[in-house]
Amino acid sequence: MITNIVLAAAEATKNPLLPENYDLFWSSVVFVILLTFFWFKVLPGFKKTLDERTEAIEGRLAAAERAQAQVAEKTAEIEKAQENSRAEAASIREAARAEGVAILAELKEQANQEAARITATAKAQIEAERQAALVSLRAEVGTLAIDLASQVVGASLKNDKVASGVVDSFLAELESSEKASKGKGK
Repeated sequence: MITNIVLAAAEATKNPLLPENYDLFWSSVVFVILLTFFWFKVLPGFKKTLDERTEAIEGRLAAAERAQAQVAEKTAEIEKAQENSRAEAASIREAARAEGVAILAELKEQANQEAARITATAKAQIEAERQAALVSLRAEVGTLAIDLASQVVGASLKNDKVASGVVDSFLAELESSEKASKGKGK
């Protein structure tokens, strides 16, 4: 009897955590209907949105990679241009140095030529002045010699031809004695 009572009591008290069978059935039907609705209506929209976002992100990544490649290419071109500019600047500096050395050498040569010309002009001027001094001295010495000879001889040497001959012979003797003394001095 006790078992019958326990069995009857067990049937009379149901577990509150377990729903009734009809609740389980209708809940399953609603779940299947909602699952079908989400599966065919909502999920394709989500997939489409996610695919669009994925494509957009991939497109942006591809564009970013292309832009990065272009930037790298431009950077390489700029670096190459800078290297070429540096090389060109170095060659221009070298050409300028060489040109400066050539100009300096040319200026030195011109200075040497100018110095040689000035020296030659000075020598020619000195020689001309020497010749003028010799002519002047000859005339003066000749006049003095004639006056002295006139006084010593007592004769008049005022005749130009005779006086010229006397002066020339006197100067010739003077030059020969001067040359002889220079020859001995050497």
